[in-house]
Amino acid sequence: MNGPHDMGGFTGFGPVRPEADEPVWHADWEPRAFALVLAMGMTGSWNIDTARHARERLPAMQYWRSSYYEMRHHALLLQLIELGLITAQEEETGRMSVAPAPVKRVARSGMIPAILAAGGPSDRPGTRPQGFATGDVIRTRSDNSDGHTRLPRYARGKRGEIVAVHGMHVFPDSNAHGHGEDPQWLYTVRFGARELWGKDTRDEVCIDLWEPYLEPV
Repeated sequence: MNGPHDMGGFTGFGPVRPEADEPVWHADWEPRAFALVLAMGMTGSWNIDTARHARERLPAMQYWRSSYYEMRHHALLLQLIELGLITAQEEETGRMSVAPAPVKRVARSGMIPAILAAGGPSDRPGTRPQGFATGDVIRTRSDNSDGHTRLPRYARGKRGEIVAVHGMHVFPDSNAHGHGEDPQWLYTVRFGARELWGKDTRDEVCIDLWEPYLEPV
């Protein structure tokens, strides 16, 4: 979807100023908020693509004004309320007013290191034929999806070259909306900056893109 998260190529937001020797946490609440996000993700109530879609559905000004951990906290509350795991009143008061809803699993403290070390691989087996190969020239689709997509707005309708093939992976556009993983071929596509932004430069950008985003030239 064309949400506030899709900022590639946008102007007017000012320069990016990296923080020298940036600490992991800027405030005491940040590790607690991040732990809540991870703990709720481990309950199996949603998947990583659903979580990403929640973040991009936040109101634009709330998204842009939020820090990294604030934005994830706001999206977590959105998901909890939508799924009936908390009520809006409970979010407002910080006090439980209805019986807790059941979840698929609860990650105990001793389980966390192994869970984090395992990660969440998205590669999947499949029999769908491979549509493109390294060296193929493609054009990305120019569709403006109203749902979750990993095709950034600045790269839609653009010509590029496939430089790597990564096998089949979970398709975020389907997975984010509860329609199944629908594994699709995943490619790294190289674009010239001139193609993306019309800049007279030899710079290039590589983006990992799923096959449904691509069409032959």
